[in-house]
Amino acid sequence: MATAPSVQRPRFNPSNSSCVNDVRPLHHDVPSLCNSDHSPLHFRFQSLVSCPADVPLEFFEAAVSQLIHHPEYNSTLILRSETISDSDTTIPISVPCLEGYCPVRNVHRKLLPRRPGRDSGLEQHCTLYAFETGEFAGVPSILVLTPLVPEGESLPYYHPTVSHLAFRFIPSNITTTSDSASAQPALRIEVIPLPGTPTDSDSRLYRTSLALLDTLHRYLWGALTHYQKRVQHDVLIPREVYQDVYLKMRERHKGIVNSWREATDPLKHVFEDIGIATFLMLFWKDTFAASAEIADVKELGDSQWTSWPRPSGGFLDLGCGNGLLTHILSAEGYSGYGIDLRARTSWAHYPDSSQAALKVHALDPTQLLSPDSSNDEEKFFWEPGVFLIGNHADELTPWLPVLATLTGASGYLSIPCCAWMFDERFTRSSAASGLDFFDNESIDAATGVVSSEAEDEAAFISSLGMGAEGTHKSQYSAYRIWLARLSRWLGWKIECDTLRIPSTRNWAIVGG
Repeated sequence: MATAPSVQRPRFNPSNSSCVNDVRPLHHDVPSLCNSDHSPLHFRFQSLVSCPADVPLEFFEAAVSQLIHHPEYNSTLILRSETISDSDTTIPISVPCLEGYCPVRNVHRKLLPRRPGRDSGLEQHCTLYAFETGEFAGVPSILVLTPLVPEGESLPYYHPTVSHLAFRFIPSNITTTSDSASAQPALRIEVIPLPGTPTDSDSRLYRTSLALLDTLHRYLWGALTHYQKRVQHDVLIPREVYQDVYLKMRERHKGIVNSWREATDPLKHVFEDIGIATFLMLFWKDTFAASAEIADVKELGDSQWTSWPRPSGGFLDLGCGNGLLTHILSAEGYSGYGIDLRARTSWAHYPDSSQAALKVHALDPTQLLSPDSSNDEEKFFWEPGVFLIGNHADELTPWLPVLATLTGASGYLSIPCCAWMFDERFTRSSAASGLDFFDNESIDAATGVVSSEAEDEAAFISSLGMGAEGTHKSQYSAYRIWLARLSRWLGWKIECDTLRIPSTRNWAIVGG
């Protein structure tokens, strides 16, 4: 079994398989795939592009599994795929019979478009093949994608114009040349193009195949090195559920882009806040439901979520800025307020119901620290069971869990951006010399057992869902860890997720 190397990923070095004069030929004379003798069909795949594999064959199945289950990583026009069936015993008759290979697994999936009104969905067979004999018998080395196009219809734009597309791993010992320079494993994309489809190096099909080969090469190296995702998505809300509701919400609110009144980029802010609102609606539905079960949302009407569970005290968006998140939630029937130091241009252009929910208010968190505080205006927003929102709340960010604790809030969502402590900018040194949220030794109140919380620090950081970013290497990572420690110290049960919004600051911490 190969071990994880400490070197960088080898450079992706493709060669045009169909061009004998390519300046970087890959010295394999292995013929293209063709049908077996007992197949009633007669075909031969056309090789388009190859590259050195740089990784043993044993990692091929793990790498192509990513291609099967996450086609959206290769095309912005694809939302996701849904698995219809996955079998290692039932192989459809519509998939190719390949000479020298046997099918070992078939995944029947459906590709869902990101824009259903423009592109149609497409079912597809993803079939893994292994050598019938030899050293690598039984080990998957080929993935063939076969689109299932209903009679009278055509392939959607996001799919290459082929009847079959193969990802092929060619071990070094099946070359037929005696040239020692060819004794290296290779990756190859082979296709059966539809009639009239160009395959030259300037064609769309060739460019698509080149991109797919690069992706496979990267996934193989990731499998070899035990690649850890940079961040972790869909921890609290299943991806499919979120995407289905988001598409409906986007259709309802995308018109705001055309009437945007701020100087900021509407494409970023509008779709970012639609995404946050979608996440909150689904999170509240799950959190405040009598039974914590997210129902199937595929049969939803345009606004059936008006009956979904929600926080009893409404929501309070601290530092609401342009007020868009408050407006979207209010428009969807959720009660609450957004407060900020000053009104924004957009506020006056929202409907009356949204304008009524937006308040100019200079929040002083220290007033809530005093039990003698009698500021009626201050208390107006703090309904019992209110849910606090801090979306890039900057100076208010560290106060969010504190305010939630003092007011008996039902929970909070914080999406931190600029790093602030209670009275100054966050730095590593200021955090180290400031509040200490855990002692070296603590006593469990229930068991009386002395334990070292420091011993659990690595597990705690891992639970924050920051993936490969879960280190102290950057100040932003250190700040998020500091916020999580603060929330835990205040007694909140914290959960973290990386939201699917168009922002580099999309990590969220939820207290409940």
